[in-house]
Amino acid sequence: MTRTNTPERLRRIELLAVQLKQDVHCTVKDLAQQFGVSPRTIARDLSVMREQGMQIDADRGRGGGVRLDRNWGVGRLNLSYAEAVDMLISIAVAEKMQSPMFLASLGSVRRQLVASFSPEKRAQIEQLKSRIMIGVTASTFVQLSATAPPQRVVQTLHQAFINQTELEIRYEREDGVASDRRIAPHYLLLKYPVWYVVAFDHLREEPRIFRCDRMRAARRTEKPFRLLAKDVFEPSVIADDLSL
Repeated sequence: MTRTNTPERLRRIELLAVQLKQDVHCTVKDLAQQFGVSPRTIARDLSVMREQGMQIDADRGRGGGVRLDRNWGVGRLNLSYAEAVDMLISIAVAEKMQSPMFLASLGSVRRQLVASFSPEKRAQIEQLKSRIMIGVTASTFVQLSATAPPQRVVQTLHQAFINQTELEIRYEREDGVASDRRIAPHYLLLKYPVWYVVAFDHLREEPRIFRCDRMRAARRTEKPFRLLAKDVFEPSVIADDLSL
């Protein structure tokens, strides 16, 4: 028999709490479909949440929904390691860009996040941050032509960048010509609001820069690569990194 107190169930309960705090109508059936489990499993999870002291309200009758009291857990935030890393890097980007708005508490949030990691994890995060660079703001022409990259491409690039593995992409140039490439994503460069991948292109056998929004498809490989120094790439891409 599968043990009930598994990391997967604990994580599902955390996500359930987040879902139930939102101002949307959720039924047990809806939640079961969303999390890929049975309604009985969701009902057991809700019972565990109530035993933990969470105030869960339920509407009576057919089609009744469940929700978590919006005042429960204010000030509490449970993040996975990957989510915490993403937030920490996002904070570092905001601080590096010196945005004048909403920066008052970012330093405190960053320090609390950093303190939650082991020394080994902190070193890994610092290494990741050193691979993210902030350049000059993109030209008006580039900004007008930029679009949001497909979400699947973003997720695949994100995983390959963090795991330092090569990536196969379908890339479309400005003139509309598309080609298949195999790249090693060494660095990410933000020329606000456009992100670029500073990579080694195995098709050309040389360092190249790719606009993320021109990647039409992406597939991870399991082939790792050794990180090259920034000075291997074109001087024009060298920019401030996020080392704090």
